[in-house]
Amino acid sequence: MTEVVPPPPELAATATVPAAEAAALRERAAADPAAFWLEQARRLEWSTPPTESYDGADFPFVRWFADGTLNVARNCVDRHVEAGQGDTTALLWEGEPGDERRVTYADLQAEVARAAHALTALGVGRGDVVVVYLPVLVETVVVMLACARIGAVHSMVFGGFSAEALRFRVQDGGAKLVVTTDGQYRRGKAVPVKENADAAVEGVPSVEHVLVVRRTGQDVPWTAERDVWWDEALADRPAEHTAEAFPAETPLFLIYTSGTTGRPKGLVHTIGGYLTQTAWTAWACFDHRPDDVYWCQADLAWVTAHTYEVYGPLANGVTQVLYEGTPDTPHRGRHFEIIEKYGVTVYYTAPTLVRTFMQWGEEVPAAHDLSSLRLLGSVGEAINPEAWRWLHHHVGAGRCPIVDTWWQSETGAAMVAPLPGATALKPGSATLPLPGISVRVVHPDGTACGPDEGGLLVVDRPWPAMARTVWGDPDRFVSSYFADFRDQGWYTAGDGAHVDADGYVWLEGRVDDVMNVSGHRLSSIEVESALVSHPRVAEAGVVGGPDETTGQTIVAFVVLRGEDDATDPTADLRAHVARELGPVARPSRVVVVDALPKTRSGKILRRLLLGVTRGEETGDTTSLVDPEGFAALARSYRA
Repeated sequence: MTEVVPPPPELAATATVPAAEAAALRERAAADPAAFWLEQARRLEWSTPPTESYDGADFPFVRWFADGTLNVARNCVDRHVEAGQGDTTALLWEGEPGDERRVTYADLQAEVARAAHALTALGVGRGDVVVVYLPVLVETVVVMLACARIGAVHSMVFGGFSAEALRFRVQDGGAKLVVTTDGQYRRGKAVPVKENADAAVEGVPSVEHVLVVRRTGQDVPWTAERDVWWDEALADRPAEHTAEAFPAETPLFLIYTSGTTGRPKGLVHTIGGYLTQTAWTAWACFDHRPDDVYWCQADLAWVTAHTYEVYGPLANGVTQVLYEGTPDTPHRGRHFEIIEKYGVTVYYTAPTLVRTFMQWGEEVPAAHDLSSLRLLGSVGEAINPEAWRWLHHHVGAGRCPIVDTWWQSETGAAMVAPLPGATALKPGSATLPLPGISVRVVHPDGTACGPDEGGLLVVDRPWPAMARTVWGDPDRFVSSYFADFRDQGWYTAGDGAHVDADGYVWLEGRVDDVMNVSGHRLSSIEVESALVSHPRVAEAGVVGGPDETTGQTIVAFVVLRGEDDATDPTADLRAHVARELGPVARPSRVVVVDALPKTRSGKILRRLLLGVTRGEETGDTTSLVDPEGFAALARSYRA
């Protein structure tokens, strides 16, 4: 029988969406989604309030609130200052070496104004693309908001990406400005960054300037006339700036999807619909309150950080933590130390990090006072039930609901997630579509799957935060996301899922993570969850390796929990999976490794594991948290 965890009674009564109001809210949203989202849009400050809601005349190139005008930066900063919240802390920034900054909303307003003037002086204006290649710094947030303030389009690039990956995004966007830093701290070391930026912009005619933030103080190569120091560009700029209101369909940012094959797609998100859904879901799902200290631990280049680390929390006037470094620097308790230090009330993390914590041991969180926590969150991929229970018990003390969110770069904001004061939780399920959102699980021919029958997850009606197109390639937008069910007007998420008898959605991983073993379709996440339920396993990455007889064979890469005994776990783990899922799911090979290939955002790159089983070249692994660890994994497999 599936475990059900009801909301704590106090939260059910006091949440932003209390239990007593949730059913009526869902009914109202289902009856008229366009009117529901127009109602949520009015939570924002509009210079010209919209009277139109959804316009699908040119579907899938939709429009939302198209006759309204607003400024995103005003909504995230200025209106809070004008409402008397200027002294409220906006950002509590913690550097990896331990340096700190406290930035109030008034401070943020002044800094964004100076940055907006500086960008304008560098020739950046409405519609120009600014590529931001920075770690998690206050300046990163400032430049995002400054771009939004003047109508420029920001494109965030993870600071660990290679020069080649950065160059592609600079060229594809036709960037006028690149913002970078002299260096960044990574696992206790000052790592150079500016050299990568120089290599990326070399010979790119659209780039007029490179704006450089001083972080590590190391010497960097310098190109006169092109390169400008951030502090010098902002020096003596006015701390006031009049923000122009832009039409709701004005582009706000590009976010590139990595994909498993082909060149990355630059998804375009626009200001009105995106901010409406972002602000409302942040408020409703994370129960934002005036006295909250909220922490989303994603890198600022990840879409989670755009939505739930910058625009969502700031639109709601929340105080939040930003942390520059890795979770194990200088020790494995760093995240819990930060929670205790700042009194974090809401902590939003990734399942892969939770499983890493499991590997390190329950004594790590137990060494810290985590009593300030009220809510926990999960994002990035489906959280397996064992990790859910560990997080709930060892971090949340059994009292903090876990807001497990399903969404994507393409959706812009959360789509399936609990309302923590109203939704009973089932460990491992993202629960229900949010009000105003509708999803279904179907067969490839579009017919409905039955309860607990796996199929394709589709979104069957448009939503405000959806990406509007692929930058410079609208045909690819249609072919990538709408071609499969164009007649029905459904968005294909690329994820497998099933819906149980209560309507709860259970994600089964990417469709391309589904293995076909002797005609049996098995999801990677099913087998991974079975492995992680074994007491010796902290993490698992499962792929279908090539096999001449069965088509594919199940290969499991596992990380054992700390202080594990030295006996070979292969036979025990294979038998455990067979007991949990049946003999057909038994891995043919179990490879014990020290770490799985993960991005900074916490996603396991199963395509790299699959490449290892196929004997393929690994290619560029600079986006990984630990490229050397992946090289060791490949050697272990070949041994």
